[in-house]
Amino acid sequence: MTLAVDTAEPGEGANPKQGSRSGGRAGRRAKRTQVVKSYGRPYITRNLPPHDILSEENLVRIEDTADAILAEIGIEFRDDPAALDLWRKAGADLEGVRVRFPKGMIQELLGTAPTEFTQHARNPKNSVRIGGPNVVFAPAYGSPFVMDLDEGRRYGTIEDFRNFIKLAQSSPWLHHSGGTICEPVDVPVNKRHLDMIYAHVTLSDRPFLGSVTAEERAEDSIDMARVVFGEDFVDHNCVIMGNVNVNSPLVWDGTMTKVLRAYARANQGSVLVPFILGGAMGPVTVAGAIAQAHAETLAGCALAQLERSGAPVIYGNFLSSMSLRSGSPTFGTPEPASGSLVVGQLARRAKLPLRCSGNFTTSKLPDAHAMNEGTMSMLAAINCGANFVLHSAGFLDGLLSMSYEKFMMDVDFCGALHTYLDGLNVDDNALALDAFREVGPGNHFFGCDHTMRNYETAYFDSALADNDPFEKWEENGAVDAATRANKAWKETLAGYQAPSLDAGVDEALKDFVTRKKAASEDQWY
Repeated sequence: MTLAVDTAEPGEGANPKQGSRSGGRAGRRAKRTQVVKSYGRPYITRNLPPHDILSEENLVRIEDTADAILAEIGIEFRDDPAALDLWRKAGADLEGVRVRFPKGMIQELLGTAPTEFTQHARNPKNSVRIGGPNVVFAPAYGSPFVMDLDEGRRYGTIEDFRNFIKLAQSSPWLHHSGGTICEPVDVPVNKRHLDMIYAHVTLSDRPFLGSVTAEERAEDSIDMARVVFGEDFVDHNCVIMGNVNVNSPLVWDGTMTKVLRAYARANQGSVLVPFILGGAMGPVTVAGAIAQAHAETLAGCALAQLERSGAPVIYGNFLSSMSLRSGSPTFGTPEPASGSLVVGQLARRAKLPLRCSGNFTTSKLPDAHAMNEGTMSMLAAINCGANFVLHSAGFLDGLLSMSYEKFMMDVDFCGALHTYLDGLNVDDNALALDAFREVGPGNHFFGCDHTMRNYETAYFDSALADNDPFEKWEENGAVDAATRANKAWKETLAGYQAPSLDAGVDEALKDFVTRKKAASEDQWY
């Protein structure tokens, strides 16, 4: 595998390494793969329109149901008196911690939320635009376990965490470093966020997510971003985001709202995500779950605007089903996938950037089961118009495990989705009339001038697929996709090179981490 750490502009000549053969198919493939990876896009601007599957009438029915939930049933905001004060001053109706919202109130508050915004990276070439036609892929998030073919399933460590940052940085098909890619359980709970942010900053030069487990940890994350970007720049620009979850059904707990307000107060981004397992935290019917999630998400986005008008927010959604026979969560099923298309329509009507779906699966191995469910849910994210796709790579075991092999397989699929989202070009070269004139009836196009001009760029070339004839594949050891992915992640880590970082910034970050760690005792739960 080759690395995407070159900062040269396209055309400057990065002198890519050659494959084991200087000519032939393998050499040509290595060369064009290297070129693509050296100059990977910071994000995708889609040319493929999102799918709109519901009529205006049915969308209005869902929005009216969400309005009724907000006005009649309300949402509880627990353990955060400051949030309740903000709602009271804004004109909401309070009964203890339950807040009810007059019709139209939430939508009016959301008028200050940006429809698009930039999350800046420390390498400006890797800054991402979130919203509109733009698509950003980020790794999976939050798994307590990691998994590979060599050692099986085990608790994640800070070494695993750093490894996944390196793998993400090394891929041209991801655009974002992510957040808690796996939980480093070998570091104290109250201090691991410091090591994680330091790893994101030093091992990657892409945008990243901060801590959301406590208000003070969110503030530490923002302070570390200020060390990197400067206080004034951070006050006027989004450089870090927090991914906060609703405690569905219809509860925002104080831990999350305090974190949300901390990011908004600093003018930083928040991704607001209900996690609804149909039949448990929401109705079994998809339309009802969507209405609930719409109400929960809009309320959180509006709270961010009350904390600081204009603070960037992302309308998040995580629909999932469950096995009604056993009560086990299920992922990558068709009902939430079609529901995601509706969520996309609602987010566009609310004029908010969207995070929706991802590469979800309950499979315990990086196998056909995993890729079947993952493809279903990832295509839902693509076709619903999601702008920020968390869980793009590595998700396994119902998000309990981060898989090294599936990470590489998913990243390869993200590469194919770049081409898919580019849509179809119809210019003179693409229409190939000169090729028809040269080849004529009954002949093949393989060696014609048009083919030779376009063969390096005509098709996406997977880094992991084996397209050899069966006999050659068998002769070479009959290696399956997971085994090829196992080799790929090891080669990628072996060749990883950290992007440069100003020595003064690095020392300031180390000093911040050291002082913060020394200020409190270790907590392990």
